[in-house]
This record gives sequence, C-alpha cells and structure tokens, in this order.
Amino acid sequence: MGNLAEDSAVELVDEHRYRATLSKDWEIWGPMGGYAASVALRAVGAASPYSRPASFTCHYLSVATFDDVDIAVTPLRTSKVAGSYRAEITQDDRRILEATVWAIADDVEGLEHDDAVAPDVPGPDGLMNIEEYFADEPDAGPPFPFWNNFECRPLAFRKEWPPPEPLPPTWQQWIRFLDGDYRDPWVDACRALVLVDVQSWPAASSAHAYKQHNMYAPSLDLYVALHRRPIGDWLLTDAHSPVGEAGLLGWNGRLWDEQRNLVASGNGQLLCRPMRA
Repeated sequence: MGNLAEDSAVELVDEHRYRATLSKDWEIWGPMGGYAASVALRAVGAASPYSRPASFTCHYLSVATFDDVDIAVTPLRTSKVAGSYRAEITQDDRRILEATVWAIADDVEGLEHDDAVAPDVPGPDGLMNIEEYFADEPDAGPPFPFWNNFECRPLAFRKEWPPPEPLPPTWQQWIRFLDGDYRDPWVDACRALVLVDVQSWPAASSAHAYKQHNMYAPSLDLYVALHRRPIGDWLLTDAHSPVGEAGLLGWNGRLWDEQRNLVASGNGQLLCRPMRA
C-alpha cells in the first residue's frame, strides 16, 4: 500500500531542479498518470512561495519506469497574489510529462457563489466496499497495485464482467485514501489530481466493455481546477465520457466531498490503441 504524501515527495537538487522516486504502489500500465502529475505539482509547491495551487494542466509524453525522475520548474509569471509555473518531468533525458500550474496566495479576496449541484446519491455509509463484494473469493485481488491504496465503495457494482450490454459511460464511487498526511494544501491537491485523472477510463470504457474489445487508452492530457479543500476523508468520483470518436475518448470528471461540496473538476482525452499480445 502506498502513501501519496510520501510517494510524491521531491528533493531539491539545485535551483529550480528537483528529484523524486516513483513508487510501484501507484502502478496502472506503468506509473498512474495522476500520480506522475502529483510529483510535478509537488515540485512546483516546493519552488513556489504561494500557499495553494489553483489549477493544473499537463501533457503525458511517455511512460516512466519506477525509478528516479528529474523535475525542472520554471516560473513563467509571478505577482503578489498569483504565479504561473512550468514543470517538466524527465527520466534519463526522456520527456515524461510537461505541466503548467497556477498558484495563489491565501489572502485573495473576490466574488463568491456556489451553484454546483451534487449528484443525488447515497453517502459512503451503508455502501459495500469492493472487498465485501468479493468476500467469498479470498484470492481475488485488484487488477493493478494502484487500487490497494484506497477503500472504494461503488454506488452500483456488477460482479459479472464483462456485461452483456453497453452501459452508460459514467463512473461514480466513494473513495478514501488509506494512508497519508494531507494537511498541506499542495499535498492535499494531489488527492484531487489522482482521483480526477483515474475517472477517465472507467467511465469511457463502460460503454464498450460488452464487446470484449482489445483496446486500451492512455491519457493524452489532464486539466484539473482546484476549487476548495475537502471536508472529510471520503471523496465521490463523478465521471462522464460524452464522446468517443476517431480514436479519441473525451471525458470530464468532478470530485465531491462528504458534505457534497465540489472539490475539483477536470477533463481530458484518451487515445485508443490496440492491446499487444
């Protein structure tokens, strides 16, 4: 089981350059995209004087191995209240990820409203977790080590898979991280990057699982708006993939806390590729 706070930590190498070690506990077809994004965000947080991130966007350029990576952080624009930064992750001179981050100060005043309407769904209490669904199969385990880092309570669950018919391209689960200290706003934002990014494939693939296809779909990019910090440990993933066409699967995802506050929202595109033998 991984600890996102520790596993995304960076160390200073010299001015604007950092190093991190990617942990196999976050594996989905290699280091999970939102986890790699978290490493980039942590480097910006280490380089920035601002107290919290406002938004994150990145292009995924190649899949890293579970080893050391280098992160170069470049300030693009700074002011008294906000700053823009570029973060580039490389591994052995291979480009892994390129990100831009906006960060802001704590004492920013502005207009306020909240028109976000949370899904009308039950809370996590009373829902079964994945382990309980498979209690009669003690040898059953998650398909990737990544899922060992969470307790997941789906709103709807099908034990028989693949389904006989196409399902709506949506995905909703209550999820809590099993380990980690998230009191730091920059570390806490990593939870949002991971849980927004991971919504993409489960939502998009639901419409096609009945075909028993041989496709997979790596992420091309990720954008996450960080609206507020969550209240409580449980977070609701709320994903929809509105369009799949011409090799691309588009998706958008929202993240809600236990009080039904919108914590983060984001989107991206997946590129379909045939699975190799």
